Amino acid sequence: MAKPIEVILFDLGGVLVELSGVQTMISWSGEMMTPEMLWQRWLTSTTVRDFETGRTHHDHFARQLIAEMALRIEPDEFLVNFTHWPRGIFPGTQELLDRIPSDYTLAALSNSNTLHWPRMMNDLGLASVFEHLFASHLIGKIKPDVEIFEHVLAELACDPAGVLYVDDNQLNVDAARSLGIQAELTRGIAAVEKVLQLYQII
Repeated sequence: MAKPIEVILFDLGGVLVELSGVQTMISWSGEMMTPEMLWQRWLTSTTVRDFETGRTHHDHFARQLIAEMALRIEPDEFLVNFTHWPRGIFPGTQELLDRIPSDYTLAALSNSNTLHWPRMMNDLGLASVFEHLFASHLIGKIKPDVEIFEHVLAELACDPAGVLYVDDNQLNVDAARSLGIQAELTRGIAAVEKVLQLYQII
């Protein structure tokens, strides 16, 4: 018999939070990248990984990323725009979360940074939603590395099979599954609802 789910672990951007930025970055590149190319470069960029594990300041990040990706934008303007990539929570998010029975533990795991995290926690009101919050820049580990999932499991003191994880990136889903976490690919709140129904949580 499958172990019952105890913890529901949410990625934020692209799952509960609507992100802008992809088309803007493509425009800044002079239309030289597709969305797929952009995400591949983003996820493998040492500049991004250093920033989202808390190793570098946002000013350094902006300068380095602009140079690395040959973006046609000044650092100050880049940072103003970048800060507002998390546009808001998807409509229906709070209502869906409210339908989850209280005996489940809700947690969030996000690759984030010093600009996006305060916006999501404070401006978008997500700080009060979760019992446990894991942000890459605060713990110095990043998805899709398995170490970040090992850290979460240790902090939650939970068996991997008792965790349901939803993320919009297949690499992250695969990393979680490699540890025995029940992970599902979702993009947007409707997909999250379907997964919660599939696991008979709502």
